[in-house]
Amino acid sequence: MDAIEVTRRIPFTTTFNFRDVGGYRSRDGRTVRTGRLYRSDSLHRIDDADRDVFTALGVRTVIDLRRPHEVDRDGRVPDFDGLAYRHIHPEHAEWGEQPYQPGTDLARYLADRYADLARTGTAGLAEAIGLVADSANAPVVVHCVAGKDRTGIVCGLTLAVLGVEDDDIAADYALSSEASQRFSAWAAATFPNAAKLPSPFLASPAETMRLFLTEIREGHGSVDNYLRHAGVTEEQLTALRAHLLD
Repeated sequence: MDAIEVTRRIPFTTTFNFRDVGGYRSRDGRTVRTGRLYRSDSLHRIDDADRDVFTALGVRTVIDLRRPHEVDRDGRVPDFDGLAYRHIHPEHAEWGEQPYQPGTDLARYLADRYADLARTGTAGLAEAIGLVADSANAPVVVHCVAGKDRTGIVCGLTLAVLGVEDDDIAADYALSSEASQRFSAWAAATFPNAAKLPSPFLASPAETMRLFLTEIREGHGSVDNYLRHAGVTEEQLTALRAHLLD
């Protein structure tokens, strides 16, 4: 395992997909700064055992991408001194409206769901990336429920703007599969009577992110153009690169 993958992951007791988005090389030879942008599954489970670990990161802003009913169901990140909480819901259809058919191409299914969100959730995606672009908000944590789908889209688009190669972006996205398995094991032990989660909720095949980014470029010419279409300003794109690249 690559050393940077080991150091990127930050262990918590009941949060399973928390990691640093930094450390990747851009095409122009710069490196995405560490300690500025983190991604995670839902933070509502942070408990006393993990408060010190979270506090040590110095996080200033949490961007919660969950649906309103998910926030109501599970709650939000616990209060920490000086922590700003922003709830942003990129509009998108419930997956149950187009359920996954077992045996079909899972990467294609997920990429189609991401494309749907990219079409309907432009305002939310632009708001989230605009917040990430503002250095005054850093360090930032972006999260949803599993930390792989909505969070994966925001982080994938951000890394693409920073000039990170698609293969590296896809590899970062795919790290969520292992985290999902850890969550699944914990959930099975904690809630033994709960139904088993379907595969789309646990898997993060790298090909999904490659398909998503390729098709964003086919539709808009570039990821930058897609984000401009969504509402991200030129100033925000410049600021994103200025404070997240060394």
